[in-house]
Amino acid sequence: MSIHPVDALIVFVYGVMVTWLGIRIGRGSKTSSDYLLGGRSLPWYAVLGSIVATETSTATFLSVPGLTFADGGNFCYLQLAIGYIIGRLLIARFMLPMYFRGELFTAYEVLHKRFGGATRRTASLIFLVTRNLGDGLRLFLTAIVLNKVAGFNLPTCIIIIGIATIAYTFAGGMKAVVWNDCIQLVVYVCGGAIALWLIISRMPGGWSEITSFMTQHDKFQMFDFRMDFSRTYTFAAGLVGGAMLTLGTHGTDQMMVQRYLCTSGQREAGRAVIMSGVIVFLQFSLFLMLGGSLACYYSARPDSPAFSSNDEVLATFIVREMPIGLVGVTLAAVFSAAMSTLSSSLNSSAGAVVNDFLATSLTDAQQVRASRGLTIGFGVLQMAIAIVASHYSRSVINDVLAIAGFSAGLLLGLFILGTATKRVGQTCAMAGLLSGTLALLILKFGRSMHLDVPVELAWPWYPVVGAFVTVLAGLIFEQIRRLFLQNKPA
Repeated sequence: MSIHPVDALIVFVYGVMVTWLGIRIGRGSKTSSDYLLGGRSLPWYAVLGSIVATETSTATFLSVPGLTFADGGNFCYLQLAIGYIIGRLLIARFMLPMYFRGELFTAYEVLHKRFGGATRRTASLIFLVTRNLGDGLRLFLTAIVLNKVAGFNLPTCIIIIGIATIAYTFAGGMKAVVWNDCIQLVVYVCGGAIALWLIISRMPGGWSEITSFMTQHDKFQMFDFRMDFSRTYTFAAGLVGGAMLTLGTHGTDQMMVQRYLCTSGQREAGRAVIMSGVIVFLQFSLFLMLGGSLACYYSARPDSPAFSSNDEVLATFIVREMPIGLVGVTLAAVFSAAMSTLSSSLNSSAGAVVNDFLATSLTDAQQVRASRGLTIGFGVLQMAIAIVASHYSRSVINDVLAIAGFSAGLLLGLFILGTATKRVGQTCAMAGLLSGTLALLILKFGRSMHLDVPVELAWPWYPVVGAFVTVLAGLIFEQIRRLFLQNKPA
């Protein structure tokens, strides 16, 4: 595949404009609060847009339509989105009050107050490792799209996307990240809407033909009430797993908590996080509808291309079927989804290192300089991870992404131990964290290692298991410690 020079120019101009705008928006960031938290004065609707854009990567933009495009595919993915809304309601009710007691910079300062510095640094390190590993791999997956449509080799594609994102994140800090996220949200949603409109306009029967096709093939089915823990998109997995996943990713992950702290108060942060769940639900509905429409479109074409993966369908349609100009706009939407996630990752990683590991030894001006340097450092690290990933198979990359996703349940379990009970101390909490990690590794890789794992769990249940085992093990270790002390000879 290759794109017309006009479309290439549109994508290039978009990248330059986003970078310039980010630098201009954040040029007044002189203090650590300005650079890392936008001066704690960003409006709730901007933070809402940033939350949605940050959790929507290129992989989401391209793969969600593939769910309904697939044979037997339907809208059951929205069960997860319902769980996401429930999780956000719980965050607003129970977790936001923790973050607005005092002038916090990171989520893990809460753990410091409860357990001590070792737990805080461990939680922050888990965030840093899993976040940069996961986003480095997401950068690689985005580069594959650029590689296919522009013809550049993969390392070049990775460097192009990485440098553009580093530039405005480095110069503008959190203000640049948040406002650019809002722009990128509009761009990629419009890109999806344009693609859907174009499909509808090209079908002889228009919208009615598409809805008739999707009804005939049960693609509008939204609920699956089977209690099968190996199935990914069931009602129980969606509500329980989706809610627990969101409690971990949006309640304990520094990348999201940092956004809440950018607002002027708890009320505004709560409004942003709750409404973001509604927007995500609507956004996924659009992407799923797009996938069903693509299935209808290609089923009516005798010359339909053979797809090696359902994830390729939307990218192929964009490049082969869209008119000149619209291709560039829609590809800009693809890269918008990537840049919003990566820029947020770089800024939050820099903030975590500065505040959880270095803050006590640095002045405010030094913290800003360190944050900028770390932004570049993490950007280079993610590009290096992406380049290394290009030498491995997609199955290996998916396994590593699964490991990166373990952190949601583990950190949630640690927060529950710290906030729901006063009994568990730092050592037992860390033992619980290690137990949760081992449990997840066994569940994920036990069968490939010929271990007798009783059930194969779908990924939405991983955060549930991670949190449950961490909490339970922490409580058990604390009880053992107390019994030991009681029976210890005086």
